[in-house]
Amino acid sequence: RTGCGIGQPPKSKAPVRAVVNVCEIRADEFQQGFESSAYAGREDALQARREYLDALMNQKLIILDAQKKNMDKTPDFLASVERFWAQSLLTVALGRKTIELHKGINVREDDVRRIYENMVKEGVTTKPFEDIYPQIKWQAETERESQLLKEWMDGLRKGATVSVNENVLKALK
Repeated sequence: RTGCGIGQPPKSKAPVRAVVNVCEIRADEFQQGFESSAYAGREDALQARREYLDALMNQKLIILDAQKKNMDKTPDFLASVERFWAQSLLTVALGRKTIELHKGINVREDDVRRIYENMVKEGVTTKPFEDIYPQIKWQAETERESQLLKEWMDGLRKGATVSVNENVLKALK
């Protein structure tokens, strides 16, 4: 038996919940998928699990059929996987960098007060300081985070070799 990819080993050693042709649905895969699905909140838990398993088996059958027809080897599919991979990696990298930068951001109360006083002078607000303190602090943190992300990106660009073919760029429509 294999995982769902033809010729691929199973991803875990968890007990097998169901088998669709050569594709095993392991208990941990089932549980993770079920818990994040719309089926999980239903009161008829056993029936919901059966229906989710049925839907999961249908997905596996479609995947196996597509693999049998070599759809997973077409240039369009491979380009789609590459775009998905790049977008996913970008999301994870930016998320981690944002968390890392955010930990180091400390907006002091006097900075928030100074921003508030400027807002009052400019007629942006008439609300008391205490009422909008959280909003101003969040805005100041967000602006600092954006500034740090820009500095990080500038550093990445400075350390990279980047060239642009202007002729090709102009020729693209």
